[in-house]
Amino acid sequence: FTAQLASAAVIIGAALLGGPVSTTQVVSSAIMGVGSAERLSKVRWGVAQEIVVAWILTIPATAIAAAIIYRLLAPLLVH
Repeated sequence: FTAQLASAAVIIGAALLGGPVSTTQVVSSAIMGVGSAERLSKVRWGVAQEIVVAWILTIPATAIAAAIIYRLLAPLLVH
């Protein structure tokens, strides 16, 4: 319940401010936060690290993929 409440507060707050947020990232972070607040050993930190690395790599990876797709399709586009 606490993780859901924290997630809802962050998502609503961001929406009111007009900021984009990923609900998946908010919920994952809230679950890790609530778990670590109860006891640090409740969080599988190796998994948490993998999640954070995936978050960091997502933007550059999608930018590279978009650039490659654009390069492949650009000759087909009408200018």
